[in-house]
Amino acid sequence: MDNKVYTAKDYKSDQYVRWCPGCGDHAIVTTLQKAMAELGVPPHEIAVISGIGCSSRLPYYMNTYGFHTIHGRAAAIATGVKTANPALTVWQVSGDGDCLAIGGNHFIHILRRNVDVNILLLNNKIYGLTKGQYSPTSDRGAVTKSSPYGTVEDPFIPAELTFGARGHFFARAIDVDLEVSKECMIAAGRHKGASVVEILQNCVIFNDKIHSYVADREFRADRTIHLRQGEKMLFGKNMDKGLVLDGYKLKAVTVGENGVTIDDILTHDATTANDIMHQMLAMMDGHELPLAVGVIRNVEAPTYDQEVEAQVNAVRAKNPNKTLRDLLLEGDTWEVK
Repeated sequence: MDNKVYTAKDYKSDQYVRWCPGCGDHAIVTTLQKAMAELGVPPHEIAVISGIGCSSRLPYYMNTYGFHTIHGRAAAIATGVKTANPALTVWQVSGDGDCLAIGGNHFIHILRRNVDVNILLLNNKIYGLTKGQYSPTSDRGAVTKSSPYGTVEDPFIPAELTFGARGHFFARAIDVDLEVSKECMIAAGRHKGASVVEILQNCVIFNDKIHSYVADREFRADRTIHLRQGEKMLFGKNMDKGLVLDGYKLKAVTVGENGVTIDDILTHDATTANDIMHQMLAMMDGHELPLAVGVIRNVEAPTYDQEVEAQVNAVRAKNPNKTLRDLLLEGDTWEVK
């Protein structure tokens, strides 16, 4: 990185933004540009990779390197980009269909390998670009173009997949909450290894208000909990509700009632290697317990790209052939005149 102070404008391309008015993607691209400015990585050292879908148009609107790839293959391409050039900062932008349906296999393996790629998973629980079919995250019973009588499947939960694939970083935000979204993106950008930021995003055309039960300002404070490293797990309009352990389960309580004190409330630690608490927090859905937003897990571990680079350098150091020419000329040669 250089010493230049960047602004969001430095990461904004000159392309006209083509998303539906009111689409959550507008807020997300603006927030990403602001996050990149705070991270301070020069635009020419960044690559934004996407697959297919509404969200996958995002690289066009970034003044960085970009690659709009094929359906479901963003993680595979991002892995190749980061492995070939570890100096690049690589961001992957995928929708719930692109990332978790045709791209599901790539998603779990980029996490298992811990490739240093920042994955923004935009979850609107629908296929928007292809006009409203149900996706892998659509709720059971969802009525869509491809399930007119309601789906008969249970959805994937991105957090559950991330932990199942041994992911080391997971955060969640809501598209209308720009500050938490930026906080999560900055933390993902600083994390070394595969990071997943799930952003609950609204599709105004095919799945409008799907996240309203947690996104609407009227009751967001009571149905979400903003987790912060080292701080008590408090939520509510008056910040007087909190989480405690009740046996092996999490329970919401009110400070001051039934003898509950602030000392009883759990303290968030995203950095502990054991992921049991992180999984419990990430699986809360805003109904019986508040939906967790912010950085839920942030654990350091060896990264795939660093390990590959170190291995290649170690082999090169022992090999007398430093170049392709050295290899071609290592045996008997003849000079024809």
